Amino acid sequence: MGLCPPCGAKVDDGGVYLPSRLQRVTWEWWLEFWNKWVPAATNREPFYLVHNGDVIEGVHHGATTQISHNIKDQRNLAVKVLTPKVQRAVKYYSVRGTPAHVGESSTEEEQVAEELGAVPDKDGKHSRYELWLKLGPHLIHFLHHVGTTSSSAHESSAVNAELAAEFVEASRWSEKAPSVIVRSHRHRAIEIRLPTEDGFATATVSPAWQLKTPFSWKVAGARLAPPQIGGLVIRLDDSGGIYTKVFCKHIERDEPEK
Repeated sequence: MGLCPPCGAKVDDGGVYLPSRLQRVTWEWWLEFWNKWVPAATNREPFYLVHNGDVIEGVHHGATTQISHNIKDQRNLAVKVLTPKVQRAVKYYSVRGTPAHVGESSTEEEQVAEELGAVPDKDGKHSRYELWLKLGPHLIHFLHHVGTTSSSAHESSAVNAELAAEFVEASRWSEKAPSVIVRSHRHRAIEIRLPTEDGFATATVSPAWQLKTPFSWKVAGARLAPPQIGGLVIRLDDSGGIYTKVFCKHIERDEPEK
């Protein structure tokens, strides 16, 4: 259900997996994102690239929809898909995702990050559980996990709570609070903005580059929602303020049967 180029993915036994109908749609959006949307959103200026967790699907919970259950095949495909994009960036950072997908202590994600040349942390790890970046006078905090909900009416609650917790912890230790926090994990884009003395504090949750898995079809809330595909850009405006722009596509529901 993840990204797969039109030429397919070669697996360990020499065979080739070819993308599904919806994977071909997703791939066209991947090209649109990188070839049109990102250059426009960045004004073709240099940028850093952050992958915010779950670089592969892994083998978990009895799932059968992976392109291959050979983790090496999954890592190879991730490297193949991401290498041209990493090469465009000034720096590449990898944030660790969910153990069910990327292994305990993110062992598989670490291997992909190292092969892609992700910037290592102070201990030499190429993937990390959190990332702090400075953009102008602002701090940005990246972390994969965030709370989820089965209710669309309360979709903002966990995101707002995450932003509030950031301010509490920063205040507790007399540290600077982030202007933007980025989370992923839930595969649904949403953004919360609160006014502050520095302008606004923003909590943004990214969409994902994955279609709807069988697991999603049984989860309350997710089972009714179309998959949200895309990424985001964080920039400074002309006055030194910070803002986000989100690229988010959705798979349209099927035409009614007649």
